[in-house]
Amino acid sequence: MMISYTDPICYGFRGTMALKANSADGRTRSSIQIFIVVGLCCFFYILGAWQRSGFGKADNLAMEITKSTGDCNIIPNLNFETHHGGDVGSISDSESKPKEIKPCDPRFTDYTPCQDQRRAMTFPRDNMIYRERHCPPEEQKLHCLIPAPKGYVTPFPWPKSRDYVPYANAPYKSLTVEKAIQNWVQYEGNVFRFPGGGTQFPQGADKYIDQLASVVPIANGTVRTALDTGCGVASWGAYLWSRNVIAMSFAPRDSHEAQVQFALERGVPAVIGVLGTVKMPYPSRAFDMAHCSRCLIPWGANDGMYLKEVDRVLRPGGYWILSGPPINWKVNYRAWQRPKEELQEEQRKIEEVAKLLCWDKKYEKGEMAIWQKRANADSCSSRQNDAFCKSPDADDVWYKKMEDCITPYPDVTSSDEVAGGQLKAFPDRLYAVPPRIASGSIPGVSVEAYQEDNNSWKKHVKAYKKINRLIDSGRYRNIMDMNAGLGGFAAALQSPKLWVMNVVPTIAEKNTLGVIYERGLIGIYHDWCEAFSTYPRTYDLIHANGVFSLYKDKCNEEDILLEMDRILRPEGAVIFRDEVDVLIKVKKIAGGMRWDTKMVDHEDGPLVPEKILVAVKQYWVAGDNSTSTQ
Repeated sequence: MMISYTDPICYGFRGTMALKANSADGRTRSSIQIFIVVGLCCFFYILGAWQRSGFGKADNLAMEITKSTGDCNIIPNLNFETHHGGDVGSISDSESKPKEIKPCDPRFTDYTPCQDQRRAMTFPRDNMIYRERHCPPEEQKLHCLIPAPKGYVTPFPWPKSRDYVPYANAPYKSLTVEKAIQNWVQYEGNVFRFPGGGTQFPQGADKYIDQLASVVPIANGTVRTALDTGCGVASWGAYLWSRNVIAMSFAPRDSHEAQVQFALERGVPAVIGVLGTVKMPYPSRAFDMAHCSRCLIPWGANDGMYLKEVDRVLRPGGYWILSGPPINWKVNYRAWQRPKEELQEEQRKIEEVAKLLCWDKKYEKGEMAIWQKRANADSCSSRQNDAFCKSPDADDVWYKKMEDCITPYPDVTSSDEVAGGQLKAFPDRLYAVPPRIASGSIPGVSVEAYQEDNNSWKKHVKAYKKINRLIDSGRYRNIMDMNAGLGGFAAALQSPKLWVMNVVPTIAEKNTLGVIYERGLIGIYHDWCEAFSTYPRTYDLIHANGVFSLYKDKCNEEDILLEMDRILRPEGAVIFRDEVDVLIKVKKIAGGMRWDTKMVDHEDGPLVPEKILVAVKQYWVAGDNSTSTQ
């Protein structure tokens, strides 16, 4: 779609620019500034127009966004001219020409590098090892752009996306056949419809959540973060959203093809993952609630190692819900078509491990059971010391083997104290001082530093919203912060229209992911020298604050940008915040990636060496000059 300077939105600025250019030989700083303002203005006008090129053929939301951005109301106190010695304009033509990165072959449209099916089958099947992360070595990495499938369209806005996903975006019908009687997903014309059913909630996810909410304090904000193991298409997490609970859902990449892809297309937080031999990439005491609805995890196996791992990430006082086999096996074994002796032994093992973990069973009815983790170790004095993990850091989990041991509670001073600190109900939790900071557990982060960080991110996000009006419009649902720090970016964005995957890099100076969860946000550990555990085209907006400075000399910048391109939707946006010299390199590489970019000064003015680079991924699909030999 071509937009010329004769379009009304840009025409007025063009005239003003010409008047300025005619004065002082057309070389005044003000003329340059206006030229850049024009470019940025039209850039986001084109962005709005692009929304109509994907699902925008019937996307009234995008049309409204385009109208709302028509006044080009750019931040008045920002100078959009970059003031530094190494300006892009000073690079010679031969040096500045970017290397063109070719599209990958169309067979890679759903490529997940670290969960590639062909590579997975070369690993042992014991304890689900073959379904864990196995990333390609450097010489096997794809150095090309992952194409969208033909017909790819912009997803529906939330909450419509909860119930409908365009068929072209995830064209896999196997679940509609395998789960037909369980009401997971139905194929209707050119869309999939998700009725909210599931194997364990035939009456719908809302009714199922009502049942557990009779025991678990969901309504008052006490329970905010949840973990859904073996999530299927994540209907549990999708329906928890309206109750102000955010669920981190995961499932392996398996024979059903696209469970996690469906979840993310619906606008529900999810990653590809499995309980196997490696610890989950979450900090200790992260979740208020953990859930398994017929997730097929052998909870009693390996001396209850998987339950012990759930205990590690479950907050003191948190809840674990199990529905399906073997709960209430005496009544249900015939319907499950399994020997009652086998089910009896399975439940016996689960109850035994739950007792060892000091979980109290609060509820068992039908096919659902709910346990609660005790608030501190003082209420569980019967455990032997040799049952506890010896590792000094329960949050050191990246590629670390799961242990057959119990994670100790933090110390308390009284029997009624919640180990690790009492959390406020959400939303007060979002800006309350997190217990990990109040206790001094994060070296170098004081209460004052935390509050200053919050104020800074409120200011940054306010500036972002003026640069890109789509941020708060509902156009961006799935958002990622690649270097989340204390979660200030996500907190400042907090809205029912969106969610943020807060990534704390494994090489970050401070491990802050526990703080992020204490704020009622979600996130994950990750090393950006490797691919993220998600399908292509699963994020609408990516925020990269200091990422390339952090990974300088650690891995190839192009590889990180190619991974960002893989997980970013067509017409999705990226906001880079970094030192200007770093951003110049990023901008040059991005120039060969079918991205459109604009450099913007820091909101505090041109003298601040930190700059902002805004990028938009062009809309293109497989077959659009796809000539890669990969």
